[in-house]
Amino acid sequence: MTFRITGLVAATHTPFDRDGGLDLDRVEKQAEHLVRTGVRAAFVAGSTGECHSLALTERLALTERWVAAARGTDLRVVVHVGSNCLADSRELAAHAARTGATAVSALSPSYFKPRTTDDLIACCASVAAAAPGLPFYFYDIPSMTGVSLPTAEVLERGAERIPNLAGAKFTNADLMGFQLCLNAAGGRFDVPWGTDEALLAAVALGAKGAVGSTYNFAAPIYHPLLEAAGRGDLAAAREHQFRSVRLVQVLAGHGFMAAAKAVMGMLGVPVGPPRLPHAPLGEERARRLESELAELGFFDWVRV
Repeated sequence: MTFRITGLVAATHTPFDRDGGLDLDRVEKQAEHLVRTGVRAAFVAGSTGECHSLALTERLALTERWVAAARGTDLRVVVHVGSNCLADSRELAAHAARTGATAVSALSPSYFKPRTTDDLIACCASVAAAAPGLPFYFYDIPSMTGVSLPTAEVLERGAERIPNLAGAKFTNADLMGFQLCLNAAGGRFDVPWGTDEALLAAVALGAKGAVGSTYNFAAPIYHPLLEAAGRGDLAAAREHQFRSVRLVQVLAGHGFMAAAKAVMGMLGVPVGPPRLPHAPLGEERARRLESELAELGFFDWVRV
């Protein structure tokens, strides 16, 4: 298992039509946009992809379309297969392997929650075993799952039960926990960072890759951040990071999911509205959002 997540990985939006139906014909344009803006991989059907609002058949079809769209490009496809039903997760993982995905990832079940690290490792082992030839990443996102078990311990002890355990997608503000993960088992695991507005902090601790929603439409903000940090120009890196902070602040003020999907349309890559329980943005609020982004300078920042 030599795959490592480096650079920017977009947690992609699932495209819907105006009525909320799955609109797979938009995937190719999403993939083209990611390639054009220097994004290295697509993380499909995760939180940004509204995974828990998708039927199992929709997730299977979405995986197939993304793998097909990425074929012939340098774009890799990591498929999120987490579910409250482990049988569904196993089916999704096995299907991702058959389809040609690069890796799979799964968050913890969150309705009936694992109470111990051993329970969580058992859940991950069950899913990972369905795709033994693919790298498996545990998806740590306690703000959404309510599961706050120590991820570094999951990695260190999980390696004994999960031969294809590659690391963890760390969408968690705990920088101490992140550093523990980076150094777990002698630093053998890949731990991409998952909080866009704090990327620089993670890079300072050793992050090599990042998975996030704003990389869909704001990758040109983050490439120079990574370049500046790499050459030790922290002043420039902080400037780019603060652009990210202000962008996220504006989007959150309108309801992040709906606003982020609207921004994709503003950039010529329409992905439709979100599904309930995420409320749609509406035309008036979309115009106000576009005006606020223009005032911020966003459209100049992301011009390529």
